[in-house]
Amino acid sequence: MNHIRDLLHRLRAGESERRIARDMQLSRQTVRKYHELAQSEGYLEKGSPLPDDKTLQKALGPGTQPPRNISSVEPFGETVKELRKQGVEMVAILQRLQADYGYRGSYSSLRRYVHRIEGEKAPQAYTRVHSAPGEEMQVDFGSVGQLFDPSSGRIRTAYVFVATLSYSRHQYAELVFDQKTVTWIGLHRRAFEAFGGVPQRVVPDNLKAAVTRALVHDPVLGEAYRKLALHYDFLISPTRPYTPRHKGKVENGVHYVQRNFIAGQAFADITSANRHLKDWVADIAGIRDHGTTHQAPLALFREVEQAALQPLPAESFSLCEIRTAKVHPDCHVVVSGSYYSAPYTYVGKKLDVYVHEQTVELYEGQTLLATHLRSAERGEWQTRMEHYPEHKAAFLIKTPDFCRRTAERIGPATSKVVVHLLAERPLYQLRAVQSILRLEESVGSKRLEAACARAVHYGDLRYRRIKDILNAALDRDPLPEAEAQPTTAPHAFARPASDFFPGAQL
Repeated sequence: MNHIRDLLHRLRAGESERRIARDMQLSRQTVRKYHELAQSEGYLEKGSPLPDDKTLQKALGPGTQPPRNISSVEPFGETVKELRKQGVEMVAILQRLQADYGYRGSYSSLRRYVHRIEGEKAPQAYTRVHSAPGEEMQVDFGSVGQLFDPSSGRIRTAYVFVATLSYSRHQYAELVFDQKTVTWIGLHRRAFEAFGGVPQRVVPDNLKAAVTRALVHDPVLGEAYRKLALHYDFLISPTRPYTPRHKGKVENGVHYVQRNFIAGQAFADITSANRHLKDWVADIAGIRDHGTTHQAPLALFREVEQAALQPLPAESFSLCEIRTAKVHPDCHVVVSGSYYSAPYTYVGKKLDVYVHEQTVELYEGQTLLATHLRSAERGEWQTRMEHYPEHKAAFLIKTPDFCRRTAERIGPATSKVVVHLLAERPLYQLRAVQSILRLEESVGSKRLEAACARAVHYGDLRYRRIKDILNAALDRDPLPEAEAQPTTAPHAFARPASDFFPGAQL
């Protein structure tokens, strides 16, 4: 309106349209238009007051709009809209338009076109927090859609884990199929190894693998994550609930991976995708001009931040997760579908289970009760016989081979009894054999051998008969000499075989 009032003042003073157009940097057509409108409304009469702005604007109308040129992006409008629906950022869209369609326009043209079709967003004000080299690392997950899992042979929902160093903005990224504690711990370990050091502080989101209870002032950390922090000597600083902007550096990093690497791409499986992601982080994301630091993240990391990181410990962290499990009546706890034995005195109690990459440890408080090798497959059993009650474990410990060896040590008669009983069919007499051998504990090997010799002499090898011999002290009596070595005549047929098979070669 100030321009319109100035133009009217010049017209009233008698200046020419050419001079007004030159001084006010307007076209002569625009000046002529306002000249004719003002004259028709009687605004050019000297001494007559001009109306208020609202009336003046209504009378003279809005100023002329410059002609709008067709955007160079317009021919690719549908492609741009589709890529934006997939979450692709404008820089990536520009690169694909140039590579796939030979687009020669500028990024500014693309940005103006996108803003025109999507509209401007309401601005918000935040405080930007700066970090010193090696001070902070922010970590988070982001969904990346469906990928093929070679181990299970099916399509599964995948996530990208991103760890961003807050000073250099250098990233570690990896695609996974879950956000479990074991995965979370392993991702941190591999990120530290990729960076070659450990930051002073890690800022995670409030996912269950990191924070058991997400409270504003007193969050409760997961035990495995707490032990990881103690092992690598870093502090954990969870974000406030529902405030993802407090870890905006990694949020932007996750979005950058989603929109510039994942969006619009297809991979054979997660292994192939991770291989390409590793190359992309180093060759594209690492050398780009970062929008905030205006430096290449990888170069800034190598030149400044890497030296400021804490050194890695001598040994990698192996603890994957900590959980509680109840000892069942079979003296085993169940962990991830596998079974691990615990002392029978803890049946019915809950123990702390420390799951490492290669081993599983069972604790009651701070007391280590048992250590097992970690099962590779679900349904496997890891059992230590000493965890059973003695009378329950005997049957499992004293196998047939064990019984044969024990009987041979005691003597030939005992060995003959054991071999005969174990060979008898169809009755499985392992328990009887174990009971016979257990008699040695009460009477000694010499008396047991004598009792077995008497049982063999009379052809009654049952456990009950041998025990009766010992109870009656008959093992001390000598065996009858004439029958000391009884022999049984072999069975013979009453008629020769030739009577049944005449002419046969027998």
